[in-house]
Amino acid sequence: MLLNLLVKPAWVVVENLVQDRLGHVAFGTFGALFTLATIVASISDLGTTQLTTKRVAASPEFLTEYFPTLLPLKSGLALLFLGGLVAIGWVLGYQGHLLTLLALTGAGLLLAQYTLFLRGVLQAHQRFNTDALLSVLEKLLLLGLVLALIPVGITLNNYVVARLIAIGFTFVVLYALVARLYGWVRFQVNWNKARLVMKASLPLAFITLVYGLNERIDILMLERLVSPQEASYYQASYRLVDTVMMYLWTVLPLFFAKFAHATGRPQEQRDLLWFGQRVVTVPLLLMCAFVLFRGELLFFQFKHSTPEEIARMTVCLKILFVNVLVHAFFAIYSTLLTSTNHERPVSWLVAGSVALNVSLNLLLLPKLGAVAGAINTLVCAVFVSVGYVWLVRRRTGIAIPWEMLSRLALAFGLLCAVWYGLQVGLALHWLPESVLAGVAFLGILFATGVVQVSEVRSLLRR
Repeated sequence: MLLNLLVKPAWVVVENLVQDRLGHVAFGTFGALFTLATIVASISDLGTTQLTTKRVAASPEFLTEYFPTLLPLKSGLALLFLGGLVAIGWVLGYQGHLLTLLALTGAGLLLAQYTLFLRGVLQAHQRFNTDALLSVLEKLLLLGLVLALIPVGITLNNYVVARLIAIGFTFVVLYALVARLYGWVRFQVNWNKARLVMKASLPLAFITLVYGLNERIDILMLERLVSPQEASYYQASYRLVDTVMMYLWTVLPLFFAKFAHATGRPQEQRDLLWFGQRVVTVPLLLMCAFVLFRGELLFFQFKHSTPEEIARMTVCLKILFVNVLVHAFFAIYSTLLTSTNHERPVSWLVAGSVALNVSLNLLLLPKLGAVAGAINTLVCAVFVSVGYVWLVRRRTGIAIPWEMLSRLALAFGLLCAVWYGLQVGLALHWLPESVLAGVAFLGILFATGVVQVSEVRSLLRR
């Protein structure tokens, strides 16, 4: 987790630099290609990654029995979806060189999806430290390649190739590691097992599709319906959101595996949920408050953007970080549901969010551009979060920690009040202002009972 928290911000700094060097038009075009490839790649395994994580966590012999079928099955699906990606790109109006860039981007992301599948094996065997190291390898490699390209001149072409090289190397390393830990697997397709796996994983595939559309479709629609520039403004803001959300995507898979491992033991799952609520939410409260009060500072690298462009990106960023705040409170409920065989109702809930998002985009994007994309993302986050809580209460019988949620909300409100007072009353430089707000937040956590003194003492005794 520490490595992720160190590498991801470094990568954001470099990608901001890339966007500034390429310009908003070129980077907005790349953002749309990358978004389309991400959506297709995310569903390319048809849910087998999540299914494998769940099954191996509950029954380790699943790995030995099904992997000879799963590995060639995933390889065939990757090739099939790569062809489908190019066809979809052509239908959407991409031609010539842009279609080639789309294919290269898609090939890299399909390899990355295969890597996530292999990492799921490590997570299911509770090898979380190894998984965390591998999760940052790709970004470290890409970081080095991009930094090497900047002095000689970075272009859209060599940037796409650099991404493909980094992903390919990571895949080779991970495949060799899994083979060393669990033995080399001979490809031997058993069609009966393949049908069983596909049937069991399709609900997970559907939810992956709707999640991908719900989170990513704004950039693609902005580029196609409005302009590459507006797509670039949104992407500059969303990149920072995505970086902060990496905390969630690092922590929540750990709870996914643990929730799945505790299937049939509701008391253990309740304890995990109540513990995870604080682990997931507390760090993000401070990050969200910083962006709401000092978000413009995060665009310091955009030297070639006008003040109007910076202001537009800042507005998008602040709206999107309210979306992060909503996820900080409620994303863990989605993890609980999908890890305990409630994928179908969650998938329909998110599908409703996709329909809402697309409808709002068609209505508002031509008028408000990137700002509309941010507003629509927030509206959809609220919609699905209300649904998650309702489903947990209705389907799992696990009590919602309403008291803790109230304490966390109060803590965030007090933090914002303190930050506003520092900004208006003292007019400090942003750094001492942020340090003072952080110290105040620590005190607020104890004062509101989010963190208990007895818990700290118990931790120190260990």
